[in-house]
Amino acid sequence: MSLWHDPATWIALGVSALFLGLGVVMHRVFVKILKNGSRSPQDHE
Repeated sequence: MSLWHDPATWIALGVSALFLGLGVVMHRVFVKILKNGSRSPQDHE
C-alpha cells in the first residue's frame, strides 16, 4: 500500500501545514507590533 493512500499521512501533512501557516501569521503580527512599538499604551479596562 502506497504511503500517499494512507489517511495518517494526509492528517500529518495537514497538521504540519496548519502549524506552518499559523507560524507565518504569528510572525507577521509580531513583526508588525514590534515595528509600531508601544507609542500609545493600551488601557486594559
